[in-house]
Amino acid sequence: MGIYGQDWASYQGSWPSATGLAFVFLKITEGESYVNPYWESQANDVASVKAVLGKYHYPHMHNNADAEVDYFLANAKFKTGEMAVLDWEGYDANNAGLTNAQRLAYKEEFLRYLKTKLPHNPVGMYCNTDYWWNVDTTGHTGDFLWIATSGKPAGSPGIQAAWKFHQYGAGGVDKDYGNFANATALKNWVNSFSPTTPVTVPPVTTPSAEDDLPYTEAQLRTIINSEVTKAVTSQPVRDGLAFANMYFLEHVFSFVPLTGTANVVSEVNLLQKELKAVLGKLDPSVITELQTAIQNALKNTAITATVEVNGTVK
Repeated sequence: MGIYGQDWASYQGSWPSATGLAFVFLKITEGESYVNPYWESQANDVASVKAVLGKYHYPHMHNNADAEVDYFLANAKFKTGEMAVLDWEGYDANNAGLTNAQRLAYKEEFLRYLKTKLPHNPVGMYCNTDYWWNVDTTGHTGDFLWIATSGKPAGSPGIQAAWKFHQYGAGGVDKDYGNFANATALKNWVNSFSPTTPVTVPPVTTPSAEDDLPYTEAQLRTIINSEVTKAVTSQPVRDGLAFANMYFLEHVFSFVPLTGTANVVSEVNLLQKELKAVLGKLDPSVITELQTAIQNALKNTAITATVEVNGTVK
């Protein structure tokens, strides 16, 4: 069990070989003024063997963490399916004179801010056992920990915390072990952070407000899907029963889960807030018809939903 990779910086030059590797981490930036001049040709080599690519930043922790994240992102050209890493260490002159509290604060802010910028990429942290045991006090590593040790066999870093990657050896190039069953498992894990593809529904002609109800189950579902399409494409959604339809889609029929695009989630949240007020303005007879349609649609499910005339939903 386990997979193998390497991590490269400019020392490896333009054309190190990724042949036989499941993953490679590349140094992209350092501080706010250095970019690895070879990283793009190195990344091309990684892509040529279909290995997973990780990109890391080496900090100057006297600087503002957010500013260094912005510099990293401006140069790294991240794509979905790639890993982002803070190389959290600093024994050089650029990190001299810092307290452990300052090092810790930098790490916490860097990971927090980077994740807000890369919500659909795994964001993790590299450190050695000195930093892990003597500087860190929170255990916060973002989405994963990449731990470095000396003199430990691959896959046995000697720490109790969960980890995904282990840098276990050097000698011209740093060698790494991945805690995954195989390369496919790694790719599946990385891709699990990617946004869910939104449901595409063919456009339909919806009834006018005067003809909103009664609906058959099929009609109700057709109108619901039309409103989802509008939400996905940022088109204006209808007033009135559009809110009720969206509510029952998301929370009763479960055709489109809330793990969809951020735009859909935002739209649904807004619609839910409006639902109670909208139902309160509808004619009681219309609400009764809606209640009947919903209950008929739910006869073969284990879910029970009630739409009350006073506009509340249970």
